[in-house]
Amino acid sequence: TDDDTFSNVFCEKSEKLINVHLFALAAKYYSLSNLGVCTPLEDLLEALRGDNQGTTGIKTDKFMNNKKSHEVQVMSELVDKIANYCGIKQVIDLGSGKGYLSSFLSMQYNLKVYGIDSSSTNTNGARERNRKLKKHWRAYQNQGRANLKSQRLEKANHRPVESEIKCKTISEKPVNNDSSLQSQDQVTIQEGVLFPSCGFTEIATSETSRQTGVDLVTRTQSDGSKLSEEVLPILNVLPADAVEVFSSTQCKSGELCKEEKAQRRMASLKAKASKSSESNLHFPLTSCITAETELSDIITDLEDCMMVGLHTCGDLAANTLRIFTAKPEIKAVCSVGCCYHLLSEQFENQEDCPEEVWGFPMCQYLKDKGWCCGRNARMSACLALERVAVGQVLPTESLFYRAVLQVIIEEMYGVTKSDRHVGKTFSKSSSFIDYVRKSLKKLELDDSKLPDSCIMDYYEKYKHRMNELEAFNMLKVVLAPCIEVLILLDRLCYLKEQDNIAWSGLVKLFDPVKSPRCYAVIALKKDSCF
Repeated sequence: TDDDTFSNVFCEKSEKLINVHLFALAAKYYSLSNLGVCTPLEDLLEALRGDNQGTTGIKTDKFMNNKKSHEVQVMSELVDKIANYCGIKQVIDLGSGKGYLSSFLSMQYNLKVYGIDSSSTNTNGARERNRKLKKHWRAYQNQGRANLKSQRLEKANHRPVESEIKCKTISEKPVNNDSSLQSQDQVTIQEGVLFPSCGFTEIATSETSRQTGVDLVTRTQSDGSKLSEEVLPILNVLPADAVEVFSSTQCKSGELCKEEKAQRRMASLKAKASKSSESNLHFPLTSCITAETELSDIITDLEDCMMVGLHTCGDLAANTLRIFTAKPEIKAVCSVGCCYHLLSEQFENQEDCPEEVWGFPMCQYLKDKGWCCGRNARMSACLALERVAVGQVLPTESLFYRAVLQVIIEEMYGVTKSDRHVGKTFSKSSSFIDYVRKSLKKLELDDSKLPDSCIMDYYEKYKHRMNELEAFNMLKVVLAPCIEVLILLDRLCYLKEQDNIAWSGLVKLFDPVKSPRCYAVIALKKDSCF
């Protein structure tokens, strides 16, 4: 588009908005979905030689809400594929909270996960939740196998019976349309290759051997073996070496030779050892993570690993990327940030602190420009345009209450700034009067000198402006994706500036209606190829 296309959105003299329609078009034009800088999730999974052979049909909504279930299911599959590609079994989950992602990665994918959170309450909750989850995990697996069996039967009824396995290939095409961000490493997909510095010829090995094992079991069953029909899904759940297949020709039924007895005894010992180790695959830890954190001080057996974060709050998302680039043990990162309003900004207060580590900006380009968003813009970036687009109503009344409260405390108490917060008082209030009094108590202001009639006078004075407030917030919602783009591209540019990164990209992981903060920053080190 021409540079002048959106020049008439604001008045040059007053700088006021004069063309709402053009404003909305400009916001859409500069949104992440329109810029062509994202790598499609399907292409990334294909490049990682991803398939669904390891799925067990377990539905995570059995033990978490729909939003969290969607996030954990999608992200854990990708994390597992990246871990397999890098040949690593250790995962560090920063800002792990109640351990939803950590526990699922450990139990579903047999990864060793350290979940680190700054809140001891969250860590203790994660530990207790993990204990309960392990107790019921076998039931979830059994249900999952039944689901998987049903799906396979349904597929079999809708397609011709074929014994050959067809391999999928991706034709050569650029992942990103016209992004200058990708120019330094020309991210393309050709014969399954996504990362320019890493070959993918060996990555299919583990998946191929798994498929070969499955084929072997299937053939053995068809030859009249005594293996249960449930062996196939069980093989998909257990580690590759957890099951030994004994030949039916070794001994007659009911007669165990010494060799088979020894084999079974060894298999039993292995199973017990595996069960014992699997019970400790998830380790919730309490620690406050900063850019200078030494992970080896927290994790004594730190090895080559991957770092993940599902909705890491504020500066933690930025620090996750800094730790990833600085620590040689961390071979890959997959980070989904949130809470942009809590980011620290280097140029927000015009402070000159070169030694300080800030949440924004990260990349040198924006640092050189002295770029600043400001708290209001970052607050706007947290809004969910896609949810509003499908009919979800903005919380206009609660925003109106908060705006009128601001006027009251400025005019009646002379307070223009406070370190205290009102929080979620609106949801706990029965009326505007109740809201004001509860808020004043939280702010430690004396509400006794403020009669109910005075409070209601303020309400009546401004209630006719509620429509203005709603319109203003709709404009903020429309602008939200543009501000999020700036923050996410800053993080991506930071990774592009590093010499030790083989590939980095932005990937849309989640359905934005279910999970508005849906973009992941993903990167792999140059020495991460397995």
